[in-house]
Order: sequence, then structure tokens, then C-alpha cells
Amino acid sequence: VQLVESGGGLVQAGGSLTLSCAASGFTFENYAIGWFRQAPGEEREGVACISSSEGSTYSLDSVKGRFTISRDNARKEVYLQMNSLKPEDTAVYYCATDDGTVCARLHPVVFDIWGQGTQVTVSL
Repeated sequence: VQLVESGGGLVQAGGSLTLSCAASGFTFENYAIGWFRQAPGEEREGVACISSSEGSTYSLDSVKGRFTISRDNARKEVYLQMNSLKPEDTAVYYCATDDGTVCARLHPVVFDIWGQGTQVTVSL
């Protein structure tokens, strides 16, 4: 079972990035996938989650209207489109699954399979 994030990088404030999370080793289409982020010195926090049926849940008010989560079950990938990026979005971004089909609780403690993370840095 593996999740691999990609697509991070350095971008100026107001710019966009799309993160990808590629899954392998499990029946991807049956599971909800969450995106989390962790800034230096901060706790890991939930950003967005998408259920197996492609419903979506957003955890942070600060990303609503700017970030969009989506999935492609044929490719076994989940995406996080991030627009209008701000310096406070700077963090390592992780995808994870809690082995469930719905986004019941977007908290790191209930997610047990994690990717290695991808760094997103937003400069002024």
C-alpha cells in the first residue's frame, strides 16, 4: 500500500499549483482520500477530503474557494488544485487514507496510510 505525492514547488503569492497523490496496492476507488499540511513548528492539519463516491469535504475555511480536491479513479490519483496561494499556505502537503469510504473526520489521528509529503513554498 503506497501513496506518493508530487507537484509541490516554489510559487509566488497569487499563483497556482496542482498537487497529485498517486495510489497503489489497494482498491483505490473504494477509499476516501484526505489532504493534510504541516507548516514548520505547527501541527498537521486537514485541508480537504474526497470520498470514494467523489463527494467532497473541506476542512479549512481559509482554503474554501481557493482549493479544489478531485479524483480520477481510473488513474488512481487524487488532486489538490490550489489557486490564489498565500504565504500562509507554505507547508509540507501530505495525502492519506483512513481505510474508509467517506470523509467522516478529517483529523490526522484517524488516517493510517500516508505519503511522504511534498513541499509547497509561497513567496511574497
